[in-house]
Amino acid sequence: MTEPIQGSDGKFYDLTLDPDTDDNTLSFVVRPLDPPPAMSAHQAVSGGTSAVPGTVDHPMMDSIHKKAFNDTSGDTHRKTFDEFGLPETLLRALALLNFRWPSRIQARAIPILLQDPPRNLLGQSQSGTGKTAAFVITMLTRIDLTKRSTQGLVLAPTRELARQIMDVIQGLGQYMGVRTQFAIPTLFVKGKEFDAHIVVGTPGTALDCVRRGMLSLDRLKMLVIDEADNMLDLQGLGAWASLSASSVNLASTIRHKVQILLWSATFPPRIVEFSKRYAPDCLTMTLEHHELTVSGIKQMYMDCLDAEAKFGVLVQLYHVLTIGSSIIFVHRRDEATRIAKRMTLEGHKISVLHSALENGGVARDKVIDDFRSGRTKVLITTNVLARGIDVSTVSMVVNYDLPMDKDRRIDFPTYLHRIGRTGRFGRIGVSISFVHDTTSWMQLMQVSEHFGVSISKVPTGDVEEVERIVNSILKHNQGMLPAVTREDSIHARPGAHVYH
Repeated sequence: MTEPIQGSDGKFYDLTLDPDTDDNTLSFVVRPLDPPPAMSAHQAVSGGTSAVPGTVDHPMMDSIHKKAFNDTSGDTHRKTFDEFGLPETLLRALALLNFRWPSRIQARAIPILLQDPPRNLLGQSQSGTGKTAAFVITMLTRIDLTKRSTQGLVLAPTRELARQIMDVIQGLGQYMGVRTQFAIPTLFVKGKEFDAHIVVGTPGTALDCVRRGMLSLDRLKMLVIDEADNMLDLQGLGAWASLSASSVNLASTIRHKVQILLWSATFPPRIVEFSKRYAPDCLTMTLEHHELTVSGIKQMYMDCLDAEAKFGVLVQLYHVLTIGSSIIFVHRRDEATRIAKRMTLEGHKISVLHSALENGGVARDKVIDDFRSGRTKVLITTNVLARGIDVSTVSMVVNYDLPMDKDRRIDFPTYLHRIGRTGRFGRIGVSISFVHDTTSWMQLMQVSEHFGVSISKVPTGDVEEVERIVNSILKHNQGMLPAVTREDSIHARPGAHVYH
């Protein structure tokens, strides 16, 4: 018997696992409790454990789903990495990098991912909750280090995210002798065959390497597709459509059964259905809309007179704020460059990142390295950096332009990914969105309603008051986490080496 749960109908239920459940779903026997149980102190404060009605016509199903995969409150003790049966060399790296215990998503996902025979998984979690480490730990545990062949392949939509994932692999695998290689432009030797245990790449380059006979997937054990909602969205536009086609075509070249993991913080319904076909018989771990936003991000907005007035507000804001690092998101590349030039003239140290930078990948790598190291404090970018990038010093995200989809409607997933660049792993973060007319204000209110969060207005004409509000929020970080987090330890690890 598990602890009682309150359903969406307000009643309390007891549930036990159905012994006849199949391999792909969790099935429970549900019994109403009368009278209702006494609440714990936590439940009394939070108002109980209410469920949100889902597609299954039973008031308990969403609570069951959330409890089965995401809730650790019923555990008799906090899980440790030692309990997962990981290699000693991997445990040593986890300890060195200050991974003291699994995050909630790691505690739930890793035991499932390490089951034999391997299971496919469609996994969803909030930004900054440890999903990258979850699939990296699984991959490092599954590979056979005695074989010089590619057994793990990770696909990411951008080179920046691919490089970050590689940092995690090399950090956690540093005592294992794992061989790694990139399949992204400028970071591999053309014509030379891959013989690394793990390859991390972007879909187009990885597919090209396979077609040219440089990258063999004959002994592949695990395929991970990160940010899968973009990578598998065949209805995408422009570059995203190309990524989708490359991802699907690459998967079609694999002729034997491999473990497929699809990860993202957001999964629109059509992507969920497609993913189930892409990864046959997959287990699913998904969240409701209201569970997606990270509670550690204080979301606010500033009301500007018009579109041109936004820049003046931005300059005033950065004149008074003395925070760590921040990211400013804009809609167009030319706008990013224009704002960066004007802010540089105002005396700010600015970096710009978008897909059309001169010198291509080399320039993009330098921009993100300078920002990660603190040589620059403000990064202006388009949506190329909205997904997955983890820089723990980012205290604030500014939506200079709200994210729009191809039909000029508010893009809810991209908004979520953008603000998820702050407030990571327990830190407090701030997001400020600029609105300048009735349309942009209504779009932001749609975001508030969609995710069930409050987005509060801060005074545009009193930047000193904004400074006071932001600093009062961020001061909580001073005592919450040590100055160096485990992500910093991975990215700053000396001697990081990519095998070519």
